[in-house]
Amino acid sequence: MANFRLGFIGAGFIAKFQAKAVAQIRGVDLAGVYALKGAEELAAVANATGIGPCKVYGSVDEICRNVDAVAVFAPNMARVQLMTEIAAAVKAGAGLKGIICEKPLGRTVAEANQIVEIAKSAGIPTAYFENQVHMKGIRAQMEQLKQVQAQMGPLALARSAEEHSGPHEPWFWDPTRQGGGVLSDMGCHSIAVGWYVLNPTGKPVDFLEPVSVSAVTSLLKWGVPKYRDELMKRMGVDYSKTPAEDFATGIVTFKNPETGQLVQAQFTNSWMYDKQGLRLMMDGLGPGYAFELNSLKSPLEIFIGDQAAEAAADSELALEKSTASRGLLAVETNEADLYGYVDEIQDAVKCFSEGKDGFLNFEYGAKITLLCQAAYMAAEKGKTIDLTDPAVQEELKTYTSLIAQGRGGEILF
Repeated sequence: MANFRLGFIGAGFIAKFQAKAVAQIRGVDLAGVYALKGAEELAAVANATGIGPCKVYGSVDEICRNVDAVAVFAPNMARVQLMTEIAAAVKAGAGLKGIICEKPLGRTVAEANQIVEIAKSAGIPTAYFENQVHMKGIRAQMEQLKQVQAQMGPLALARSAEEHSGPHEPWFWDPTRQGGGVLSDMGCHSIAVGWYVLNPTGKPVDFLEPVSVSAVTSLLKWGVPKYRDELMKRMGVDYSKTPAEDFATGIVTFKNPETGQLVQAQFTNSWMYDKQGLRLMMDGLGPGYAFELNSLKSPLEIFIGDQAAEAAADSELALEKSTASRGLLAVETNEADLYGYVDEIQDAVKCFSEGKDGFLNFEYGAKITLLCQAAYMAAEKGKTIDLTDPAVQEELKTYTSLIAQGRGGEILF
């Protein structure tokens, strides 16, 4: 049987990470790349590491006609246009078995809903890539606690945090292009994994009903003139004019539709975590039991002293977003697997081969976008947002946060 041919639209940071995941999956080739920049480099890596043959294509239509599924890893502001081109290619005869979209599905509820409708018009399966739901540690604790939950009851509180020192690319820092700041970038991860683990064992991923959201957004490090100037020099983004939040925290309250029980997911995200590097912290509390996951608890540590530090110029060899190349360093030997990238690709390929949506589909991605935007609204208004209120539901359909409009200074300074 021929390998499943996967095509990447986009060749930036996340595409390179996902290519490392493809290398760990049998029966899947990275068969094509289309991107405005970096496509040749990524294709060369794919061919050199044996996960090809990988070809660079010159258009969305061309790549769609030569692969089994495409994964949209391009920047947020290009998603709607790319989805429109993919759907046009399918309607013109491209035989795609599925479409993947990296988080977030859209920068606003309107964009996310538009992408859902475009995908529906193409009539093919979808997979929304939210890697933390696929993390082996998250899945393992759920399996381990299945019998405990059945006897004691489901988790009542989930807490999830993702923090690092800031994004790699200028567009990620620009709220008008990215759709916000750290809440848009990483809050979607934390909200999704919190919702997922709170769902009672055996229930669908969206079983619990979101009823309210409260949140705070702040600019704590990158608004300070010294670091604002550093950001301007390094990324060309002026946070004195169009700032985004570098810290966000909040709570989503859910209701069990069968029992009426309320449970809560707390999320915390920052671009000011100047420690070892990217840290994922998740825990859950239930009656008489709990779980905890910390991605920095690695079985491997290395130490590099001052005299040896010049030989270790690339700090990210040890850990994504690492800010140090000396001292005692936590080393993750397989980040693509640890963070769930391997498992989400495996799931998408299996589901697409069977003619169905991935474990998380675009409709689910739109629900996560709505929760993130409700969090922005809560922070702006300084109050808890009632998601059961029809007026709020209607307002969210056309809502764009002040931060995403480039008016973050009105609430962050």
